[in-house]
Amino acid sequence: MKKLENRVALVTGASRGIGAAIVERLAEEGAHVAINYTSPSSLIKAETLKQQIEERFHVRAMVVKANVGIKQEVDQMIDEVEKTLGDVDILVNNAGIAPFESFMKLTEETWDTTYQTNVKSIFLTTQRVAKKMIANRYGKIINITSTASLLVTSPVIPHYISSKAAASHLTKALAIELGKYNINVNAVGPSTVATDMCQEYLQDPSILEKEIQANPMKRLGTEKQIGDAVVFLVSDDAMQINGHLLMVDGGLTVKAAQPEDHLEQEREMLL
Repeated sequence: MKKLENRVALVTGASRGIGAAIVERLAEEGAHVAINYTSPSSLIKAETLKQQIEERFHVRAMVVKANVGIKQEVDQMIDEVEKTLGDVDILVNNAGIAPFESFMKLTEETWDTTYQTNVKSIFLTTQRVAKKMIANRYGKIINITSTASLLVTSPVIPHYISSKAAASHLTKALAIELGKYNINVNAVGPSTVATDMCQEYLQDPSILEKEIQANPMKRLGTEKQIGDAVVFLVSDDAMQINGHLLMVDGGLTVKAAQPEDHLEQEREMLL
């Protein structure tokens, strides 16, 4: 029997990158999966992913549109998921953005949008899904944070770094609040992964090399590694793990930062 046989999972921001890899791994372990997307441009990717996991893993899947930073859209999304797949057993709060803007050039709009996507979305989706989880006395909630939740990984994304730190502390608070109902709340913190979001940033060979050399493992992480970590934390193998931040970072967050870890491109953006 697969680890997540017949569990119902919802993954936010799941049409591509890390979110899509998480969907794939959950489906591989037998979970029925709801794939959240936001923009019309991501619908095709979400539909393609749905078709692929249905064909490969013979699970049920659906795509569901919602801006998870807006309560009305979250409520509509959860209603649709529950009607189609059933009560959500596994929630993965993966949706996130990281617009590069130095602090002195940072706009209020960028600040608000970052916190709405990276923090408020966790509040809204978790609060709604947890109602049924509490009634069912079962649930697994994973928040995808970042190495930036522990370290200042870049000097030009203070809004992103602080939002991910907030998400990590929210994870711990929710673990205490919901643990008594047999609901595990944990977080997974990736280091730099070569996803679509980072494609432009990493296309400069010198930047890519500096990212690799800054990591103790001398390599970038992969989307599948994040999916593997999520599968472990939502499986029965991790029943007693609660309020934990699992860093999938090659040891980056236990290594003292060196001057060369801060990229020249980022220094120029501060000027």
